[in-house]
Parts: sequence; structure tokens; C-alpha cells
Amino acid sequence: MVLAKSDNNGPLTPISEGTPVPDSPSGSAFRASSNGKRRPYHFSTQCVTVENPAQKDQYGSSSVPIYQTATFKGMGGEYDYTRSGNPTRSHLEHHVAKISSAAHAFVVSSGMAALDVITRLLKPGDEVVAGDDLYGGTNRLLTYLKNNGGITVHHVDTTDAPSVVPYLRAGKTAMVLLESPTNPLLKVVDIERICASVRQHAPDALVVVDNTMMSPYLQRPLEHGADLVYDSGTKYLSGHHDLMAGVVVCDRDDVAQRIAFTINAVGNALSPFDSFLLLRGIKTMAIRMDRQQSSAQRVATFLDSLGFRTFYPGLPGHPGKDIHERHASGYGAVLSFVTGDKALSERIVGATRLWGISVSFGAVNSLISMPCLMSHASIDAATRASRGLPEDLIRLCVGIEDPADLLEDLECALLQAGAISSVELPSSGQRRLTRVRPDDGTGLIGMAVEKINLGEQDVEKREWFVSAPGKVILFGEHAVVHGVTAIAAAVNLRCFGLTTPREDGKLALYLPDLGGYEETWSLDELPWDVLEPLPEGEAHGPVLDEKLVAAIVETLKAHCATKTSQAAAVAFLYLYMMMARGDTKPTFSFTARSNMPISAGLGSSAAYSTCISSALLLLHRRITIPTEPAPTAAPNGKQPAHVHISHNGRVAIPKPTADEINAWAFISEKVLHGNPSGIDNSVAVYGGALAYTRPGFERKAGLDPLNGFKSVRFLLVNSKIPRDTKSLVAGVGKRKAEEPDVINPILDAIQNISDEARRALEDPELPRQTLISGLEALIDENHEHLVSLGVSHPALEVIRAKTASAPYNLHTKLTGAGGGGCAVTLVPDQFSDEALQQLVAELREDGFDAYTTTVGGSGLGVFSPRSGEDGENVSTGGGDEGMRVPLRSQFLDKDVLELAEWVEDRGRWLYV
Repeated sequence: MVLAKSDNNGPLTPISEGTPVPDSPSGSAFRASSNGKRRPYHFSTQCVTVENPAQKDQYGSSSVPIYQTATFKGMGGEYDYTRSGNPTRSHLEHHVAKISSAAHAFVVSSGMAALDVITRLLKPGDEVVAGDDLYGGTNRLLTYLKNNGGITVHHVDTTDAPSVVPYLRAGKTAMVLLESPTNPLLKVVDIERICASVRQHAPDALVVVDNTMMSPYLQRPLEHGADLVYDSGTKYLSGHHDLMAGVVVCDRDDVAQRIAFTINAVGNALSPFDSFLLLRGIKTMAIRMDRQQSSAQRVATFLDSLGFRTFYPGLPGHPGKDIHERHASGYGAVLSFVTGDKALSERIVGATRLWGISVSFGAVNSLISMPCLMSHASIDAATRASRGLPEDLIRLCVGIEDPADLLEDLECALLQAGAISSVELPSSGQRRLTRVRPDDGTGLIGMAVEKINLGEQDVEKREWFVSAPGKVILFGEHAVVHGVTAIAAAVNLRCFGLTTPREDGKLALYLPDLGGYEETWSLDELPWDVLEPLPEGEAHGPVLDEKLVAAIVETLKAHCATKTSQAAAVAFLYLYMMMARGDTKPTFSFTARSNMPISAGLGSSAAYSTCISSALLLLHRRITIPTEPAPTAAPNGKQPAHVHISHNGRVAIPKPTADEINAWAFISEKVLHGNPSGIDNSVAVYGGALAYTRPGFERKAGLDPLNGFKSVRFLLVNSKIPRDTKSLVAGVGKRKAEEPDVINPILDAIQNISDEARRALEDPELPRQTLISGLEALIDENHEHLVSLGVSHPALEVIRAKTASAPYNLHTKLTGAGGGGCAVTLVPDQFSDEALQQLVAELREDGFDAYTTTVGGSGLGVFSPRSGEDGENVSTGGGDEGMRVPLRSQFLDKDVLELAEWVEDRGRWLYV
């Protein structure tokens, strides 16, 4: 079945005997002209006429029957099993091929199922070039293929056709995936030009186009050189949002055979009943889309006239308007716009009544959404920011309601949210709508500088920053689990967390540094029925509620996550639910970032645990953060008033508050690791340097700061070897039980090393050089004992050998649980910066990551409620420019190397 290319407004012209044209109403797909010759029917007519000459209904039914059967009797017939073929589905596929200018059409269970079938044409080692403004589900599937299928994915700005060429490699590029217009920024891609480039530079590659935004009515990409086109039939083809369907069309017989095989093998072909519904929906597609486009043009013009930046190809000045008009016969019924403020956008969406808040588009009813919170929430926020997807973007999907009603409802929502105002014109008495801009001084909520009031009423309505340091265990690591004292110190690498309030009854967790993990939960989907709440005033005991943990894990099964990110999500949700009291359940997004290597033995999980504990305790109102009092005058003028001194931010958070946070951080560590020692979270909370002995053993338990700790330089080297901490700890525990005469003496020897190191580090009279040389000897001794325990790794030994070789002659040991992770190297005072830089370069050439650091810095930090004496609102970051962009978008936009400095510059922090 082949159809010739037509102009965008015209019908499809048959060029072969196999053309899938209807034989009704007069035996052909042609109409009579004035000279008596037949001309092809227009598109809307072809949509209605679905008859297939090769499949006559025996009763002459005017509507295709539903063959609601799984099997067919007999042998050798055209149909035997509905998974492989069904008459109702055959009618639909014939009809879709006809209206799509295609030789072959296939219908499957959803639009994403269609893309899944197409991507099964790929094999490991293939490369895919895809746009950088894609539907969230498309991005999610490509990410999965990249992480699990050996597929390389290049995201490129496909609206700039020449930028695609450098990524086209003959023999490697297997697929180019395009959307035009893109969703949700309505960017236009020159399909024809890119197809020509692909044929020139990678002739074997398949050009695939997601045509969902346009449908075959407005655009048929096969006519412009594409190899495969797919649509979500849920959208315009169906038009009523009462079914899920996906459509794939192509002209190539070889590709069609492979797709047909996959659909039959996988079994995701569309059901007979849904095929019937989709056939019915297609009949009215043209008339529906004519109304929707007309209304969309009016809505876009309205928003544009008010000064909102509006994305719609039908607006004059749209950068891709000319290209779009070459490819398509209309502009579609989806548009989007930005307000300049995410909270304002949320209020607008919430204030509409006729526009339904929902994902998807293409139905007879109009919808409104915020893509970054809904359809594109599966794309991590950092990636969204890098691709220019505004967090405040509102997408409008126009239906067939009366356009006057749609405009009135939108106008009311804009007024109610404070985005526009109605101004009376003195000359005529009439009222004019005017956009309220941030610099108007007219009270746009979220833009004006507000004075700080730290009362309980606004704790949940503000953005809060928290941070916690990583750690190095200088001595006693791993053995600390078995009762040995460990000496640990905070490093100047940190985890940062940001809470952003929500008003949609949902909770979200964003972990950009863990593979872009991002998940959102409605509060009512959490397993509250399993929770046994803590009695008022009672602390969480040492034992986890395993039923709740299991229920949370079960809840997360519906979400895609790596093992690490899933564990982080379980810890977050466990603490959230355990802290909840009554009906008070704050809703917010928590975003965590880190400038330290993750899963490398530097306490990244403990820093994360500390961040979520402090944030959750704060928002659940279980702790309060003190304000910083400004200098005050003495009431009688005779005695000086107390003046607050920041002490560089240290010891501003009271110890009882820090103790509460540490207790919950340890619970989080238990969720993450099962049997943690407790030292990592203690360092993350209290900072400095600590001697820690775990409770439950013969030695006296305790957590003691090392008074007079002397700052020492270290080089941290990440081996990039993943570790299973639970297995490592369990392995030594098993050996201890089976070989106590071997393991216990090693543990005693490590205890002696920790005791000696503590005395040296706290001795104020010990000469510096004696201290350094003594620490070097203890490092070597401690490492050899850890090797005897079996927790080193070949990569760590390579690092150790490199640092010990001439001309460096440094001393290195593993840190953390071992089995990979990080090594720590003591850097003497006299060691030159040039030599250190050379060593770092050589280690990086060997495939390791190296960081220079000092130890003993601050612990837990919370963004101060006061950013200055003028009381600027810290939730906007202070300053005129900071007030215009929410902290979260700036936070995600910062490179990891500049993250710490930027965070510190936001305002005054409180630290332990």
C-alpha cells in the first residue's frame, strides 16, 4: 500500500494498485469533477470512509464490527489468534495507513509501546541522535536504553539542523528521533533537511518522527523523508481520552516485517474493542481539530497580547513558523507560556475551572498543566534546566469548548492569581487587562521582598537550605562496627539539600547526582495503613519498623529507580512518615546535590541522611531553628546590650537540636545500610573531628570531640569501584565468629592505633613534624591490618603504590568500609603544590578521581532565617536579581565545582 506525497491541504493521491482507499460511497476514493473525471477525496472525507475492499462485512454493516475474540476456529485461515491478528484491528491499520501516506501501519497498546517497538530495532553499540526537548516518557525510555541496553544517546538541539550533522556517523548512528513541534516548547524541526543530512552521512540510519502533536491530519512526515512515524493514538486520533493506543507507520517492507514480528512476539497489539474505539474517533478527527486549532490561535494571541512569552507556531515571529508551514497544514492545538515565577504559575493552574488539570492532550476537553511537575517530571531537574525547559512553564491543550468560555476562564484565573490586573481607562470608563510584572510594584506574590517572620505559620511556605559534610575515617574504619574506636573528621566536601514548598498535596524527591532520579508521590498513595505512629514525645527506638520499610519498598516498585536511588527514596519516605503527627503533613519537594563522590566511602549517604533528617524535622515542626538577634540598645542606656557574634557560623545550632537530628540521621543510615556504626552521621551532624566507640561492646561507648584537633591536608582518591557495604561488614562478622583467634587480635591492634592517634592529635605540645611522621606510620600499620581483614581491593593497592612511589613517598590507606571506594593520603606541610598537582594528574590518567581537602570543618548547616540586617527574604536568595529566580532553579543550574561557593553566598548560615 503506497500513497503519493500530497500538498499539506490536499488529499492523498493513490499511485499503485495496492493503495488502501475506500470503495465507498461510489466504489472508489474519488469524487466527480466538472469534467466527469474522478478526483481524490479530501482528508476529512477519507477519515469518515473506513471501508476496506479486501475485508467486506458479510452483513453490510456501516460500522466495522468488534471481533471480541481471542481465538478463531479452523486451520489455515487468515486469523487464528488475536495477538497475531484480528479483523477489527486489520480494518484500523488499513485505515491508518491510508490517512498517513503509508504502505504499512500497526496499532499497539500505547504511544510509548509504539516507541518501544521501534527502539527494539536497535542493538547494543548503536547510537541514537534525539532532540533535547522531548516528551518525558521518551526521555525515560532512552535513558533506560542507555543505562541497560548498551545504546549511546546524543541529545541535540534538532531545531538547528546543522547541529545534528556532527553526531551522524556511518555504521554507528542507527536512529535519529525527532519531534516537531516539540512538547512542550513547540520548537520546530526541519524534518526534510535533517532527513537529507542523514541520507548523506549515515544512510543506514532510520529517521523516526513522533507526530503526536500534529496527527496525520496536519502533518505526514513520511512525505518529507522520514522512515518511521509514530503517534500516541490516545491523543488526536482518538480525541476523547477513553482509550490508550499507539500507531506506527512506515513505507519500507523490511522494517515493517521486523516491527510486525516484534508486536506478535511481545503481544502488545491493540485490543479489538480499543481498535473499534480508535476507528470511531478517527472519523471525527478533522472536524475536531479544525475547532481546536481555531480556538488555540485565539488563546495564544490573547496571552501574547498581554506580554506573556507564548510558544505557538501560529504566532507571528515564532522562530520556526516558516519551516512548520512547509511541513504542516495547521498549527495544532497545544501551546505553552511562561510567567516568570513558578509559584505564580501554580496559582494560575489551580485557579482555572473549565481547563482541567491533567497530563496528556488532544481530547475534546481543554487541559492545563505544568510540564515540569507533571508530564515531564520524569526528566531530572538538572537536565530540564540544561535543556532550557522553564520550571514555570504552563501548557494549554485546547479542546472543542466555546472559545469565549475558555478565554473567560483563563482570564479569571490570571486575575485571581495576580498575574494580570484590570485597569479602568479614564477616557472611556472601560477596563483594560494589564500584565503585572515583577517591577510594577503592584504586589505580585512571590516577587516582592518580604520581611522575615520565623513563626510556625511560615516554616512550610519557605525554601530551606540544609547541608552536611562528608567524612574521612582516619583510623579504625570498618573495625568500628565491631566495637573499635574510630577517629573520624569532617571534610570540606558536602551534601546540600533544598526544600521547596508545594500546594498540590504531593511530595517529591530529586536526586540529580544519582542518575537523575526524580519521583513524586501523592500523600494518599503512601502506605499510611501500615504505619504505627510514634507516641507524642517518644523518640524512634533502635529497631526499624520493617513492615513499614517493606510497604514503602512495595510502593516504589511502580517507579523506576536504581538500587542506590531507591534506597535513598525509602529512607526519605520512612522518616517522613515516622515524623508525621496527626493530619499535619507538609508537602514539598526535596532536592539533594553533592560535590563529593557518591558511594566512595566518604560518608555521602550519612551527609544525605543528615540533610533529610534536619529538613524533615524542621518542616514537621519537631525542631526550631533560632533566629540571629540583631544588636540592640541597652534599655537604660547605662549597660551595653548583648551583641551577637557569628563565630564564622559555628556552634549556632543548639546541641539538643543537633542531637535530635543525629538520632534521626542514624535511623536513616539504618534504612540505607542495615547495621551502621553511627560514626558517619555523627561527623555529618557535629563536624570537626571525633573519637567514636559504638555502644554494645566491652569498651566504653561514647562520642567525644577531639579538642585541639590540628588541621591536616589529605588527598582523597576515588577508586570508582562500587561496594556492597552490607556484604563487607557481614563478611568480617562471619570471620570473627568462625576465627575469633585470628580476627580479635587484629581488632585489638586497630584499637591501639586509634588510641595512639587520638593522643597525638590532641597533644598541644607535640611538634608538628613529629605528629606528621607518627601519623604516617600509623596509616601504614592500620592499612595492613585492614588488608588482613580482607576489606581492601586491588584498585586501592594501585593507588597506594602510586602515592608511595618516588618522588612522592606519601602514605595511603583505605577509608570507609573498604572493598573499593576511597583511599586517603596524608599530605605533609612541606609537600609542594606543584608535586601534588602532578600526582593528581597521574592518578586521573590512571582512571581515578582525586580531591585535595582539609579535615575538621563545620558540621550540619541550615540556611539562616536572616540574610542580613535588612531582613531580606532568604527564600529568594536576597538581592534584586535573586528575588527574580527561585532558589531551586538556580541550585540545579550550578556546576558541581561552583556549588559550595554559590550556596554559601546565598546568605548567613547557622552551623553546628
